[in-house]
Amino acid sequence: MKRELDFEKENFAGALEIVKTLRQKGHEAFFVGGCVRDALLGIPCDEIDIATSATPSQVRGVFAKTVAVGESFGVVLVINGDINFEVATFRRESAYGDGRHPESVHYTKSPQEDVRRRDFTINGLLYDPVSFELYDYVGGLEDIEGGIIRTIGDPEKRLSEDRLRMMRAVRFATCLSFKLDAASYSAIRDLASGISSVSGERMRDELVKILTRRNPGDGLRLLSSCDLLSHFLPEVECMHGVRQPPEFHPEGDVFEHTCLVMDMLYRNTEGSYSGELAVAALLHDVGKPPTYTESDRIRFNGHDRVGAKMSEDICRRLRFSGKQIKRISDLILEHLKFKDVFNMRESTIKRFLSLPYFEEHMQMHLADCLASHGKTDAYDFIREKIEEYGREEIKPHPLLSGRDLIDLGYSPGPVFSEILGQVEELQLENRLSSKEKAIEFVLENYSGNFD
Repeated sequence: MKRELDFEKENFAGALEIVKTLRQKGHEAFFVGGCVRDALLGIPCDEIDIATSATPSQVRGVFAKTVAVGESFGVVLVINGDINFEVATFRRESAYGDGRHPESVHYTKSPQEDVRRRDFTINGLLYDPVSFELYDYVGGLEDIEGGIIRTIGDPEKRLSEDRLRMMRAVRFATCLSFKLDAASYSAIRDLASGISSVSGERMRDELVKILTRRNPGDGLRLLSSCDLLSHFLPEVECMHGVRQPPEFHPEGDVFEHTCLVMDMLYRNTEGSYSGELAVAALLHDVGKPPTYTESDRIRFNGHDRVGAKMSEDICRRLRFSGKQIKRISDLILEHLKFKDVFNMRESTIKRFLSLPYFEEHMQMHLADCLASHGKTDAYDFIREKIEEYGREEIKPHPLLSGRDLIDLGYSPGPVFSEILGQVEELQLENRLSSKEKAIEFVLENYSGNFD
């Protein structure tokens, strides 16, 4: 059927040139997969993949700049200008022995065979950018129009081939506001335990995509409903049914609160936030289930510290880097400090504002508030303080250094930290404003520390 589709102009020009060049050499070539799906839905897509009857060696022979990124699976990267395009040979595949890779790949000249080995019908469409012809051999257009995520062929077979497809199904369903068809949903629940065999890196990347795209709260709910969450993030699944004080959390239990936090984070930032912030928001209350107590009211004493430690273990399991783990853990550890800002000394507020990635602390706190009691007074107060102080005053250049103390005749040792800390405190309180005054303070208050 004829259907003229819009693609991102720069990418389209380069991809169209590749298709035309392959055609001139006697090969078939089409746009395929997610770029076609997104164009039909009117969603911007920054990648255009190409499927062709040309073998990898033929592709490399046609284009001057190529990289064989997955030649054993028929994939070659063609570099056109500054843009990389993935060009894949039509293929059929044998059984997947390891739950990720086919045991063998056989090239074919048939585009129908190629699309039938793909994951979901909505990703199985081919598009001819020259004639504007859309080819649908798997019912993908009908499912796009009906808002359905359906596997190509038998769901259990298709999902067993690569178990990460279970999480991909959840991502497509939630970020596109589609629904899983009944057979695919049932198959995911039956196969859910198999997600634990997927590598931490692959689960991490798919989880971050779910949490940073549209409807992340629904993504979390569907991961739980499909029984996937209990197998790769049981600490989050445990949030179900954990009651909270209704005066602070009228929205419900810890799990529902977390889903709402994810949605508020997406809404407030218009979807522009880091994967680290997304995971910190997901795990910010992960310490509540193990710290739940009831006395005068429901309490979660120390859940910030417990949650920060738990997040480190979870993130190591998902193969985050050490730097990422520290960033995520710190966001969780500090998230309760906002409730104390009205009683903080000026120096304490400035130190708080000087935390690395402080804007992410602010974004998470705002989402946390809007997903519960709705009060943003602490957030507004800190915003005013940021404007009042200005960046330089929040983190001014230190008045004294360790070298200055040595020049004054002090011996390096524990007293250095005490002196420099006290000087910094007074500087942040605006009670010391020059190096001369700082030296005068030190000499008056720290005698007896000379060599």
